[in-house]
Amino acid sequence: MTVTAVRQAPTAAGPREPRTRSTVLAAAAVGCLSLAIRLSLAYRSFDLFGDEVIYTGIGRSVASGGFPRFDGQLFFLHPPAFFYLEAGWQRLLGSQPGLVGQIYQMRTLNVAIAGATGTLMVLLATRATNSLPTGSVVGMLFALDPFCIRQNDRVLLETSMMLWVLLGYLVYLSMIGRPRSRWLWTRAVGAGLLFGVAVLTKDEATLLTVFPLLLAALLRWGARRAVTLLTACTTVSAYGAYVATVAANGHIGSWIAQKTMGIQRILGLVQVTGFHQKGSPSIFSVLLSESSYFGTTYVILILAVPALFVVHQRGDHVQRMLALFWVVAGVTLGYALVFGTLEEQELYLLIIPSLLLVPVAARLMYRPDPARWEHAWQRRLAARWRLVATAGLVLAMGLNAATGIQWRLRPDDGYALLLRYMTAHIPAGTAITAVDGTTSDGITQYALAYRYNVGRWVTPAARCQEHVRYVVIPWLEVLDHYSYYSPARVRDLVRHGQLLFSFHGPTYSDVTLYRIPLPRAVHGQDCGA
Repeated sequence: MTVTAVRQAPTAAGPREPRTRSTVLAAAAVGCLSLAIRLSLAYRSFDLFGDEVIYTGIGRSVASGGFPRFDGQLFFLHPPAFFYLEAGWQRLLGSQPGLVGQIYQMRTLNVAIAGATGTLMVLLATRATNSLPTGSVVGMLFALDPFCIRQNDRVLLETSMMLWVLLGYLVYLSMIGRPRSRWLWTRAVGAGLLFGVAVLTKDEATLLTVFPLLLAALLRWGARRAVTLLTACTTVSAYGAYVATVAANGHIGSWIAQKTMGIQRILGLVQVTGFHQKGSPSIFSVLLSESSYFGTTYVILILAVPALFVVHQRGDHVQRMLALFWVVAGVTLGYALVFGTLEEQELYLLIIPSLLLVPVAARLMYRPDPARWEHAWQRRLAARWRLVATAGLVLAMGLNAATGIQWRLRPDDGYALLLRYMTAHIPAGTAITAVDGTTSDGITQYALAYRYNVGRWVTPAARCQEHVRYVVIPWLEVLDHYSYYSPARVRDLVRHGQLLFSFHGPTYSDVTLYRIPLPRAVHGQDCGA
C-alpha cells in the first residue's frame, strides 16, 4: 500500500505535459483558421490605408536588390527586412498590374504571416502552461480577434515584426531550466538572430526583445544569465551588421538623418502623424467609435492588468518572461499615449502579449489540481469560475465571429472602386485635387499619384494654373480634421460641382469624386473652358 501511494503521488502532483503530436495538430489547425478568416476579408473588407501604398512601393523598389527607396530617395526610416520579404513574395507570385493589385498581393503576404502567428500563439501558450487547452484558447482568441484581423489584413510592418518576436521567444523559452551545453549556446544565438530579424523589420522590436532580456538577466528570471545576455548581444549585433553595411556603402549620413527624425517622432518632439498631431481626433474618441467592433479586444487589454499580478505572484520563469514581454509593451504604449507619436496600429504590440497573458493567468488561478482543494466550497468556487470563464469565452468568440461575418457581408473597398472608375473615365496625368492630409499627404495623394497629377490645388489661382477639374474627398478624413482644408471650405469647393462617383463605407464614410468647374478668370488670366 505504501509503495502504491508513493508511485501515485507524482502523477497527481502536477499537470501532464501534452503530447507533441496533439500540440502540433492543434497549432496547425489554429494557424489555418487564422489564415482562412483573414484571407476571406483581405480584398474587400478594409479600404486602402495610406501606409500600405508606401510600404508596397518600397517593397517593389528592392525587387532587383539594393537599399529600399521611396519616391526615388533612399529610405532608412524603417529597417529593410519586411521590404525584402515583399520583394521575395513578388518574385514568387509574379508582379501584379495596377496599384490595387499590388497592395492586395502584399496583403496576402501578411495573411500568410498571420497564419504562422496563430500557430506560434498556440505553441507559446502551451509551452508556458503545459496545457494544450490553454494554448488552444490563446490561438482561438487571436484567430477571431477583430483588431488583429484588421491589422493583419493591411500591408503594415507590425504583423511581420511580431512573427519574428514570437519565434524568438519560442526558442528562448525552450532554454529556461536547461543545463549548460553546446546546444544551449547555439540556441541562444538562434533566438538572438530571430529577435534581430524582428528589429530589422521595425526598430521598435528592440523594446520588445532586448529590454525584456536585460530585465530577465537583472532579475535572474528566464534562462541562465549568460545565455540571456548572449541572446541580447546577438540581437544587437544583427542590427549592428545592418548599420555597418549602410556605412560601407556610403549612406550613413542619410541613415543618421532619417533615424534622428524617427527618434524625434517616437519621443513626441515631432508630430507629423498619429493622434497627437494637431487637429486629429483623440484616441479615446476613436476607441469609443470603434467599440462595436473591438469591444472584446478592449476587455482583453483591461484583463491583462490583473493578469500581470497573478503571473508575477504565481508564475514560474517561463510565465514571468511573458509578463516582462507585456510590461515593456505596456510601458512603450503608455509613453506613446502621453508623450510620443501614437498611431492606432501600434496597439497590436500590446494586444499580442495580452492575448498570451490573460489565459495563462486564468490557468494559474484555477488549474485543475485537486490537491489544492481542502474544502468543498473551494471545489464549488472553482467549478463556478470555470463556468463563468467558459461562458465569457464563448460569448467573446461569438461576438468576434459576428463581427467577421458583418465585415464579410459589407464591402469596404471604396478607393479600389474609385481607381477602377477613374481608370475607365479619366485619362492618366489628369490634375486631381486632394483635400485630405494635414502636415503630410493623405490617402488620396498616395493612392492616385502613380497615375494622376495630384496636388493641393484648392484656391482659384492654383486650380486655374494647374487646370484642375476634379477633386477626390474621403469625407470622414475631412470631418475628423485629418485635412489641411476645413469641412466648410471643402463643401464650398464642390458646391457647384458634379458628383461622378460615391461609395459609402466604414473606413472613410463617403469616398467621392467631383467634377468642378474651372474659375472663369484669375487676375485677368483666362483659365479656359
